[in-house]
Amino acid sequence: MTNRKSFTDQLHRTIELACPPKRIISLVPSQTELLLDWGLHEEVVGITKFCVYPKHAVAGKVKIGGTKKFHFERIDALKPDLIIANKEENYQEGIERLAEKYPVWISDIITWADAIDMINKVGELTCQTAQALDLACQLQALACELQANQVNTEIRVLYLIWREPYMAVGKDTFIDSILGLCGFQNVCASLARYPVLAYQDIQALNPTHIFLSSEPYPFRAKHGAELQAICPESTILEVNGEMFSWYGSRLKQGLAYCKALINLVNRK
Repeated sequence: MTNRKSFTDQLHRTIELACPPKRIISLVPSQTELLLDWGLHEEVVGITKFCVYPKHAVAGKVKIGGTKKFHFERIDALKPDLIIANKEENYQEGIERLAEKYPVWISDIITWADAIDMINKVGELTCQTAQALDLACQLQALACELQANQVNTEIRVLYLIWREPYMAVGKDTFIDSILGLCGFQNVCASLARYPVLAYQDIQALNPTHIFLSSEPYPFRAKHGAELQAICPESTILEVNGEMFSWYGSRLKQGLAYCKALINLVNRK
């Protein structure tokens, strides 16, 4: 039996849909993983080509394009009764077009609190309230453990996400929030969300550590050598970008990864 309910997303938009939703399209990799980890294998009928986890569950799903380029005819053929999107990862024009025909719930993740709020709200949206509450409680406990594990609060981190030109993570981003949760000082915290940096800018920021993210730019050891020449006193580390930026159930792995990273940094 289904009944119609109203829900408010993280952009304060209200949508109405039949509950529980039976045909869900997820346009965000981390949120796809969350839904499938909750066992919604039959309900999730469409995903993006970047939705790669959990591997066993995404293999047979219809791919509706990328996160910023949708194949609308494939979406129409799937007849979704709910589409779950994200403000930053998806493109506004595409979302607005979909919202004319379907209930589209949009997340907006900037802080740790936003991620917990998203988990609880998506749990309510998909009638998985108990699983959402359990996950949120586990994550809050892990976050407290992570904060208790901090030792050195003088770690000044430059977190790079792109090369040619160099781009870093600045204020009002989820990665900045995770760096803060780890006790790291983001040297770009007073700059734009994703500042472009010249060599002299990087030197002036004077980071104790430079984190080279595995995504979206695939940094490798050779790039570390290039940066070491710019900042000879900095410690260069390659880090797993998924562990800093995926804000669904992957956060359990992410917090464990960050705990190990804190221990590594404190030893150096």
